[in-house]
Amino acid sequence: MDAEEKEICDFLKSWIDQFVSQREICRRAGGKWRFRENPNWALPVLSRMTEKGILESDAAGHFRLAPEKKDDKKKRWLSPHLKKLLEGPVGADGTRITEIEDDPNDPNFGM
Repeated sequence: MDAEEKEICDFLKSWIDQFVSQREICRRAGGKWRFRENPNWALPVLSRMTEKGILESDAAGHFRLAPEKKDDKKKRWLSPHLKKLLEGPVGADGTRITEIEDDPNDPNFGM
């Protein structure tokens, strides 16, 4: 993100979830001297930011910061064994209780 994009983002952060006209962005985001030199300085930057997905625009040509995307991915366990350990019953002291089964083929079985 370059300096112009950062200026526009900082300005639009004060207008959360509201669309702002491109003329207002040109006037207020870069300062009055920049607006006096070139009143349409932000138009190419706004279109570039919209293509990148940083901004979104409405039908009237107003812009706002695009809402952050939420992670809709389902969580997966590394292995069924870890799932069993982490979701098992909890003891009185708050630690997880894990039952270990004896293997009859183990040479130390029954000791």
